[in-house]
Amino acid sequence: MNTILDIHCPNCGSRAERHYLGAEHLTRTQCSTCDYLMVMCSQTGRVIEAYAPGLYAHR
Repeated sequence: MNTILDIHCPNCGSRAERHYLGAEHLTRTQCSTCDYLMVMCSQTGRVIEAYAPGLYAHR
């Protein structure tokens, strides 16, 4: 069963969506404001795909 929750974006704080895709065992978090995307395996917690513009590693 697929579930969609409204959450705050971990990147910019705007409204975002978290999709729980039961059959594929995936969790997808996406924000249309800042183009954030995180796809994770819900069983292992491993990141499948990630894109977070504006996040930079400290030098």
